[in-house]
Amino acid sequence: MRLKVVILFGLIISIVACNSSDDSNEYVATPQPLEIPELFSQFLSEPVIPASNPQTEEGVALGRKLFFDPVLSGNGTQACADCHRPQNAFSDPLQFSVGIDGIEGFRNSMPLQNLAWNFQEKFNWNGSATTLEKQIFEPVTNPIEMNNTWPNVVASLQNHNEYPTLFNDAFGSSTIDSVLVTKAIAQFVRTLTSADSRFDRHLLGETILTPQELNGFNVFMDEDRGDCFHCHGNSFNPLWTDNTFHNNGLDESFTDLGLGSVTGDPRDNGKFKAPSLRNLAFTAPYMHDGRFETLEEVINHYSEGLVFSETIDPLMKAVAQGGVQLSEEDKADLKAFLLSLSDPEFINNPDFQDPNE
Repeated sequence: MRLKVVILFGLIISIVACNSSDDSNEYVATPQPLEIPELFSQFLSEPVIPASNPQTEEGVALGRKLFFDPVLSGNGTQACADCHRPQNAFSDPLQFSVGIDGIEGFRNSMPLQNLAWNFQEKFNWNGSATTLEKQIFEPVTNPIEMNNTWPNVVASLQNHNEYPTLFNDAFGSSTIDSVLVTKAIAQFVRTLTSADSRFDRHLLGETILTPQELNGFNVFMDEDRGDCFHCHGNSFNPLWTDNTFHNNGLDESFTDLGLGSVTGDPRDNGKFKAPSLRNLAFTAPYMHDGRFETLEEVINHYSEGLVFSETIDPLMKAVAQGGVQLSEEDKADLKAFLLSLSDPEFINNPDFQDPNE
């Protein structure tokens, strides 16, 4: 009887040891929490990081490599970075980005910055993606953009001399699939944080704005002059966007329905996501369709170019007068303020550049 007890006890110890060993061998990549800028920590909630895709050193490095690698495209000629260029705050200087077959799209490429703080969790000009990971799926198979298939992408990566090892380092598996590809790229994109503009430094007491920039900020905040802050925030919102959707009086009728194309609600027709005002010095042209080449044109639109339509945002209060009717001095000052939101450190950050260069 005693022998049976000893054997049974030994068996239990063996099982526990095996389970403990299995747990200890479960792969965990090196955590790399996002660096949260001081202003963000003061005014914003914690960034949105999915529990299913935590930030890791290996995942970010893999995502960065994939972001700049044309291997994702159908003919191996175009990377994410071709339409989201670091020197343009990860946007495109062309009005419409051009895909691998030389076909133009129909919207301007949105900049990629501070997306970990997109608390609305709607991405793209029309809100068609509800997570950053889902947003990354679409351009790969879009016939106008990368014009590839995910099985072809996976095969190319699986047969690559580096990628299986890099995926194993990041996710503990050398078997590649589309979900892991988008997770890695999303991890890299979430690191693209911009928070070192002249205005940021002004708020931190590290620099002083010029009188022109300060008056421009006052124009921006004044409901009787610029009245810009309702859609784009203020010094208490360092994102400089409300991340929601507005019809800002561009057109009387719509060839692009914007949010309405996603919701199917005609009340959403002509509504597009309010872009961040950060890095405007680098992100021309402007608006969802890149119709304005300069900031002067943008300011003139809100000053005297508003057009009424059935879904125009109630915030466009001056539409009956064509706009807010700014003086030339206020226009110049507003432009000066807007440019103070640009962050040269962001576009030159070595961690955000092509790792192969």
